[in-house]
Amino acid sequence: MFQASEIQRLIEAGLSCEFVAIEGDDGVHFSGIVVSAEFEGKPRVRQHQAVYGTLYGTLGSLMGNEIHALQLQTYTPAQWAEFQKSL
Repeated sequence: MFQASEIQRLIEAGLSCEFVAIEGDDGVHFSGIVVSAEFEGKPRVRQHQAVYGTLYGTLGSLMGNEIHALQLQTYTPAQWAEFQKSL
């Protein structure tokens, strides 16, 4: 079983991020928010692929097996600022 904090650490180690928050309490299903300037100009699917690519590089076969699901919300810094204004 994995801890959400470990997935967060791996994302932060592999991708330049302004903000990362990963949650999950059963050890196999996770959700999170990732904010990165590296997402600028990329469609959402490419943003998610950047995060998953970081994790596949470090977790490899665990993704889809021991880690069953990772639901993401990705934002550029500008999108994140706009989102936070709406709260």
